[in-house]
Amino acid sequence: MKNYKVLSLILFFLVCVSAPLNYGILHAQISPEINRLIENSRASHAFWVVQVRDSTGQVLQNLNGDKLVRPASNLKMITSGALLDRLGPNYRFETTLYGRGRQTDSTWVGDLIVKGSGDPTISGIFTNGDKLFLFERWFNELNDAGIRVIDGNLIGFDGLFDDIPYPRGWEWDDLTYYYAPEINALSFNSNVVDLEVRAIGRVGTRPRIEWSPFNTSFVEFVNEQTIAPPGTRFNESYRRELGSNTIILRSVLPQGYYETEPLTITAPSLYFMDTFYQYLELRGMEINGGIFIDSDYYSWNERGLRRIHTHLSEPLHRMVGEINKESDNFITEMLVKYLGSKVYNVQGTTDLGLQVIKEYMNELGIDTTAVSLRDGSGMAPATLIKAGDLNQYLINIRNKPYFSHFINSLAVGGMSGTLSHRFRGSNISENFFGKTGFVSGVRALSGYLDTETGNRLAVSIITNNYTAQTSHVDFIHQRILEYLYQSY
Repeated sequence: MKNYKVLSLILFFLVCVSAPLNYGILHAQISPEINRLIENSRASHAFWVVQVRDSTGQVLQNLNGDKLVRPASNLKMITSGALLDRLGPNYRFETTLYGRGRQTDSTWVGDLIVKGSGDPTISGIFTNGDKLFLFERWFNELNDAGIRVIDGNLIGFDGLFDDIPYPRGWEWDDLTYYYAPEINALSFNSNVVDLEVRAIGRVGTRPRIEWSPFNTSFVEFVNEQTIAPPGTRFNESYRRELGSNTIILRSVLPQGYYETEPLTITAPSLYFMDTFYQYLELRGMEINGGIFIDSDYYSWNERGLRRIHTHLSEPLHRMVGEINKESDNFITEMLVKYLGSKVYNVQGTTDLGLQVIKEYMNELGIDTTAVSLRDGSGMAPATLIKAGDLNQYLINIRNKPYFSHFINSLAVGGMSGTLSHRFRGSNISENFFGKTGFVSGVRALSGYLDTETGNRLAVSIITNNYTAQTSHVDFIHQRILEYLYQSY
């Protein structure tokens, strides 16, 4: 009996000694300095997550790392990793113009057909703002062949993706704006028109508006805006009537003010083909037919078609740069749908693309049973992930062959992308490489911090459910990074 008591005391002592050590390794706590920054902030009642790992993956700081959070656009780091992994950094899209018919003298007797490939970059994004570059190339191909008349129709094939235009959960009042466009396998200019407003005229009158491409008749603007006295605060108001291309403008602009705004359209493949049609006519080509869209995934067949020109996109790693540096939702969600189509060899859907991303997450050590994905960009409020998994991902991805492309795709504090205007004048400027995130009530920041002593930390700071000004939350995030920079 005595030996049993001694053994019990020894075991109790070992547990008491070893428990804090294990807890410290596996469940590091937040430092008093970071805790004070949060508790003394105007966002102290929000839900805060901070997790920091060193280069070995050991947790140095942890506050709520095991809790689910809305990651906002921090999710794009995982999505972009899945894209690089499954498609390869140098993957390119092919968008092809076909002819069905024959040429008789200067007339093409038959149809022109464009096969959409899911390319999200048929815009000015990689062509110094020249959004019409592809239509110019196709006009030149036809013109060089001596074709001056199209005696047939322009047909767009967009069947590679399904006809569901948005991921589940996107909020309806976002759908007018460039960051929430429709997703379609045949897309042009990120599925927006670019509005310009000049408040030139007397106070109380309407400002002047123009839009590109070439004041297209594909959209209708209802200009109910008002010019206010100089010094008045600009009050933005744009609303596209859902299901239509009627956009109501009700902004109040101070006299002399200049405003630009990309606004979304509906029916993207029709927008693509309508713009192509109008461009050909503006260049003097006569078209005797109309515009039609073919969305039947199983109907596509190249028999009897003549390939006129195939456009190759920029490589995927450049698109990933736009996803992470500029937080481009359109490119992200286009590639999510394409990912599902490519991997499973079926019509692309958001859900299939998210399934591929979940498989990738599981391979990278993330428990996907605790993940809720509604989109790939993090804009859906129902998209949830454990912050600790996101932070661990930053460690695990370093061993992947495409890691150099991944880290080069991140914004740099004070230098580039969505971080270009943050951290200027701070010692973390140029030393933080990461991804921002913002939706209503959510501010997120994850990436790599090079510290004063030359260490590289994986950092995730996510604030959910705050009501303070976002600029104040950003300030606290910066103060936390500055503490980490000096402490490690």
